[in-house]
Amino acid sequence: MTTAETALERAEDLAERVLPERTAKRRMLVIVNPYATTVSDRLRNLVVYALGARYSVEAVETQARSHATELCREAAAARYDVVVAFGGDGTINEAANGLAGSGVPLTCLPGGSTNVFCRTLGIPADVVDATEHLLALADGFRPRRVDLGRVDDRYFVFASGIGLDASVVERVDSRPHLKASMREWYFTYSAVSTFLRRYLVSPPRVRVEAGGRTVEGVTMIVQNGDPFTFFRSRPIRVCEGAGLELGTISLAVLKRSRPVELPTVLPRMFSGRAATVQRHRQIEGFPGVREARVTAVGDTSFPLEVDGDYLGERDEVVYGVRPRALRVVA
Repeated sequence: MTTAETALERAEDLAERVLPERTAKRRMLVIVNPYATTVSDRLRNLVVYALGARYSVEAVETQARSHATELCREAAAARYDVVVAFGGDGTINEAANGLAGSGVPLTCLPGGSTNVFCRTLGIPADVVDATEHLLALADGFRPRRVDLGRVDDRYFVFASGIGLDASVVERVDSRPHLKASMREWYFTYSAVSTFLRRYLVSPPRVRVEAGGRTVEGVTMIVQNGDPFTFFRSRPIRVCEGAGLELGTISLAVLKRSRPVELPTVLPRMFSGRAATVQRHRQIEGFPGVREARVTAVGDTSFPLEVDGDYLGERDEVVYGVRPRALRVVA
């Protein structure tokens, strides 16, 4: 039996044994990305049906890029009690951009391949367990505020990357079937092959100015939350001093890309300790800063991603943070 079939069986069981109503129903908008890795029509319907036992639920599917942002702006204007992003981290990113500063809280159901923000908030990585979690929250609805990172006019909830990280995201997203079937292993394969093919030969170089220091490098990671990502259940930490409620962002810059660097950096990342990564001789850390400026060195633009969503090539960007900009329920 496949993972998807198991999830459907468990969702059917949950729909049959949903808890009875005990409080007035809050208005909930569920935004579904139908193209997310683990989302199917049947699973969507079962999850929405189960949530309907404790919430007044409306569900809508996204139709195109940035649609979730538009839907969330409409939800904020309509004063929904909560918005649920049912998809991957890209769907959550769009939802957060639509709800930033509105006061309408966001929560999520894991439908993507990694679901970093869900897991950071403490929401179960299994969609059925996460649905049960949201049902249980109906009686203890206590939103809290978290920070949003910002790059130019785009917010991000947990991380952004320039250079190798963004190139890997671009490559993985161009092959959705491999992304869905191989998941973390395809990210790893893409990272190694992209490093060897592009970043050993002619990597884009950037100049980073933050915290009164300036450094040049080939790749930069920016964290608003912690961890940066997950490999299965293992958290991957890169930047020291990152957290959703600290009012700052943290940076790590890889200064050079030589053949010897990759096999020495990767084990440090898999250690789960950002301090170990920061001690690498080719990594420069900028913990707890409020702003950073990144400019291309030479004539080559650099690739940019936010929350696993590739944004294209840039010549210059400015990073910042908006403290307590987003209400979340988890």
